[in-house]
Amino acid sequence: MNIKPFFATLALTVAFTAPVFAQDSMKTKSDDEKTKTKADGTTTKTKMADDGKMKVKGKSDAGDKMKAKTKPRKGDMKAADNGMSTSTAATATGAGVMVGGAMMTPDKDIVDNAAGSADHTTLVAAVKAAGLVETLKSAGPFTVFAPSNAAFDKLPAGTVNSLVTPEMKPTLTKILTYHVVPGSLTAANLTDGQVLTTVQGEKLTVMKSATGVMIKDAKGGMATVTTADVISKNGVTHVIDTVLMPAQ
Repeated sequence: MNIKPFFATLALTVAFTAPVFAQDSMKTKSDDEKTKTKADGTTTKTKMADDGKMKVKGKSDAGDKMKAKTKPRKGDMKAADNGMSTSTAATATGAGVMVGGAMMTPDKDIVDNAAGSADHTTLVAAVKAAGLVETLKSAGPFTVFAPSNAAFDKLPAGTVNSLVTPEMKPTLTKILTYHVVPGSLTAANLTDGQVLTTVQGEKLTVMKSATGVMIKDAKGGMATVTTADVISKNGVTHVIDTVLMPAQ
């Protein structure tokens, strides 16, 4: 789990050989222990100690500040019964978040982080089948709402196997790019009622409350964000529990 370069027009015969999204600037500096990233008006500094502990500081152009500390832990973060997972202070920045038994880190791109998650093998396979790997590994930044394996399992039997066939590539591409929004939007950037324009071209609506964040698709379907703010070097991923569907 680059997309403004995704496409200017929508058709079932979309080709991704030349991404064309308008991209926000993103700069990253790093050495063996420290990483500094500036994207979408937010500067994030991450420092990793020899014992695996991580310190994260962030500051937005608006003056908002945050700090977080994490340490290595076994097992996956469990999603809250209702709303986003908040079992670690690092959730606010995405640094050190465990997803699918793997540590998601800001020094990797969106695809490489997703590839490490045991909960996103279906999504990764779909991205490969659609030919979107290089696009999602590019500079971006992108915001990806990443359906888990369980989300794909909710689809009618045989749907996934059908979508990954060569003849269904245009439809698969359309669905996957409907889960991608240009820019890097953390949970703090999302507001109740906010309308997001996807790379695919249609809209998503944010439903935010004290219990968490839900995303409403063009057909009225609802997906809950179970793990928010998984930060990668080219954007941010939010894990969701339902596949979003465009109107067309």
